[in-house]
Amino acid sequence: MPAASARGDRPAGDTARGDQHVRGMARGGGLNLVGALLSQAAVFLIMLLLARVLGIREVGRYAQCYAVLSLAGLLSLSGFRAGLTRFVAVHLADDDAPALRGTIRLGLVVSAGSSVVLAGALAWGAPWLADRLHDPGLVTGLRLVALTLPASTVCEAALAATRGWRTQRPFTFIGQLYEPGTRLLLTVLALATGAGLTGAFWALVAAGWSAAVLALVALARLVRRVPPARPVHRPGDLFRFSTVSWVSSLSSTGLIWVDTLLLGFFANPEIGVYNVATRLVTVAIFVLAPVNAAFGPYLAHLYHRGDLDDVRRVYAVATGWVVRLSLPAFVALLVLPGDLLRVFGGEVATGAAVTVILALGQLVNAATGPCGTVLNMSGRVALNMADNLVALVLNVLLNLWLIPAYGIVGAAAAWSASLIVVNIARVVQVRHLTGALPFTVGMAKGLAAGVAALAAGLLVSGLVPGWPWRPVAGLTTIVAVYLGTVLALGLSREDVMVLRTLARRRRRGDPSGTTGEDPTSPDRSGGALSDRPDPDPAGDGPTRSGLPGSDRAGGGPAGDGRGAPGRAVAQ
Repeated sequence: MPAASARGDRPAGDTARGDQHVRGMARGGGLNLVGALLSQAAVFLIMLLLARVLGIREVGRYAQCYAVLSLAGLLSLSGFRAGLTRFVAVHLADDDAPALRGTIRLGLVVSAGSSVVLAGALAWGAPWLADRLHDPGLVTGLRLVALTLPASTVCEAALAATRGWRTQRPFTFIGQLYEPGTRLLLTVLALATGAGLTGAFWALVAAGWSAAVLALVALARLVRRVPPARPVHRPGDLFRFSTVSWVSSLSSTGLIWVDTLLLGFFANPEIGVYNVATRLVTVAIFVLAPVNAAFGPYLAHLYHRGDLDDVRRVYAVATGWVVRLSLPAFVALLVLPGDLLRVFGGEVATGAAVTVILALGQLVNAATGPCGTVLNMSGRVALNMADNLVALVLNVLLNLWLIPAYGIVGAAAAWSASLIVVNIARVVQVRHLTGALPFTVGMAKGLAAGVAALAAGLLVSGLVPGWPWRPVAGLTTIVAVYLGTVLALGLSREDVMVLRTLARRRRRGDPSGTTGEDPTSPDRSGGALSDRPDPDPAGDGPTRSGLPGSDRAGGGPAGDGRGAPGRAVAQ
């Protein structure tokens, strides 16, 4: 560990380097936030269309099939999503081109092969699974999900590898914009032509396979920048990390989807209502996945070099972004749950209590920040796996106890309780590992602004009667009071730095933060693969990585912001 980090001192050079990491995260995170917002909007519209055109029962069928796709996708990836991101970033930092090429090849081949095997098993066993879920109408959807599985798995693996370059462009443009956008357009076309729910599943198939092709092309372009070398396969390190990460991610994804599947096993008729409520909560937490995706590669890079001061700093900054960007949406969910659900139809308004309970659990998730990502990217995947397994077991037990008596309200309570327990445990572990805590002065200011917005929203919702005027007036008041209070309390140094970085990029016509520099070209600091950042005190010059930058590990089915109709979980 560097001496400065060990002493806790911050020489001017270290502070400037830390500032650059924050700016780099801002460039990648800003692009990711835009992509996640548009992705969530696309999936929100898909769920809205299904509810309005086909009815809430079909929304429940769509959600159950997507739950199966998410879990099967995690089984297929074998943990390589987190492994590819981490080891690509590490091999770039070490200038190890042979290991880099071997890692990518091994990860893609294993993921693709396992997904084909699982897809065949799912297609063959679809009637049996539909029978266990008490709905024979699921058979066609499950078989089309099986057809999508190899494509979604390869796409996830390829995009995970591209994030190792600390670039968010492929992940954002393909995973967050192209795939959900194409799925939305094709779903609209299917519903307009009377293809119904089957047409919506075919839209999922077409969007998934075309996105997989684009992801492989994007990865190939990055790999071509690496100096030619014969691939060296080191399966031991990759499999050890990825196996534990796989169990961890599978547990985390199970935590997200097990309630939906258990509601099906108990033949609960309100699965559609439950998943519409979770869609609203997902909109509130949409910032978590893109911030995780931008934060993860930087953390792996910094922790690998022993820069614990910068690890603590970027963790606090990332948590502050998540909390302050998501608070207005959480306030709206607590003040206007029934009114917001009515957008999907009057029968869905019964999910108001579910929305409030899920929102409380996700608020704790946001306030603890990307603590699971800290554990994963610092190599503590076994610890994160244990956390996820405990949370999954707790969630299953609570669901088995609460669903028969309380239905979807019991499922929501079980899920939120499990999420709160696992995130509090992770905060304690991150504190012990790095000395970092997610709580800062900036977060306190955001929470104060949230309390003010909550009070104002409750006042307005009580004074303005009827729909849609009450939600319109309430949302306007919440946003205005929140922003006004945040500005009145003042912005932190990091906030100002982030805003200036994003503004500079926009003025330069490059909102993605792309510099156009080849991230593998030789530089002053090292070899051809060096990811060491050049000094950039002004914050607007090109960075060494060129494109600074995944539960669902960030990314993927558990919250990568790619539009799964579920909830994001910080990993």
